Amino acid sequence: MFDFSSFLDLPLIFSGVIAFAIFMYVILDGFDLGIGILFPYAPTGQCRDKMMNSVAPFWDGNETWLVLGGGGMLAAFPLAFSIILPNFYIPIILMLMGLIFRGVAFEFRFKAEGKREEKIWNYSFHFGSLIATFFQGVMLGAYIKGDVFDNSNFAWFSGFSVFCGVALIFGYALLGSTWLIIKTHDRTQIWARKVAFYLLFIVGIFVALVSIITPILREEIFARWFSLPNIFYFAAIPFFTIAAFILMLSALISKHEKLPFICAIAIFILCYLGLAVSLYPYMIPYQVTYAGAAASGPSLSLTLIGVVITLPAILAYTFYSYHIFRGKVSHEHLY
Repeated sequence: MFDFSSFLDLPLIFSGVIAFAIFMYVILDGFDLGIGILFPYAPTGQCRDKMMNSVAPFWDGNETWLVLGGGGMLAAFPLAFSIILPNFYIPIILMLMGLIFRGVAFEFRFKAEGKREEKIWNYSFHFGSLIATFFQGVMLGAYIKGDVFDNSNFAWFSGFSVFCGVALIFGYALLGSTWLIIKTHDRTQIWARKVAFYLLFIVGIFVALVSIITPILREEIFARWFSLPNIFYFAAIPFFTIAAFILMLSALISKHEKLPFICAIAIFILCYLGLAVSLYPYMIPYQVTYAGAAASGPSLSLTLIGVVITLPAILAYTFYSYHIFRGKVSHEHLY
């Protein structure tokens, strides 16, 4: 069998592919989960219809990136997959149940007969989004903390993981509100801008607290960030994060439509970059590196051919769908 490992760093390539897939999922599914989180608080029924229509063409396609990230880890890093999955069975199942419940509610709401039935699916859409988001944040917090890999029962459930779960709820809500500023107008847009303004400060507090707590919990992360000369190299990340918050505040005040969403994405990119700096080169934090968790060279070489075909196709579909369904939405049902 052919083997590209003699001239390509395949584990590094696949760690980049999986990191990219996970980030794309967080951004793209993040804003429509955020809309679900905000859904029952919209001022009117027509506002909720506009919120639903703003993600109707995209929400199921956005979850392709989750499949790519999970499937890619199984194929490229079977050791890491075999360690991570058993320790996160419960939160993964609960997250998937939330995603399934959200998808069912999304479809059935359009066919609801009467206000009572519509209200049931409204709250189903909300709580499905809320549950999925919360357990994604819980898994992130447990992953960073690292105790979950000691194979103790419910090690994934801790004060820090719950804190990260709540933080991600507000983070996705911020993404969702800024997306609505782009996609809606009139009362819905005014409400979304007001919500984004308050969420910006809440998310800023959560980002600051997580940034302070994380190095306290893990001395390896503290040494990575605050040793010399690293502290000077990595200072750019918090600097640009603060700049993104300030720029977003200015954009909201000046009633810019697209810039708040761009700033929200920038904040997530910088936080993601900070996580990468904290954990690199480990796939299981401070236990197993990405090179040690990788599959054999021939297996990765064969998988790479599939990635070269499928990744551009997914990217092309994603860009095409967002291009076709650009512009403002109305409250009229699309289904």
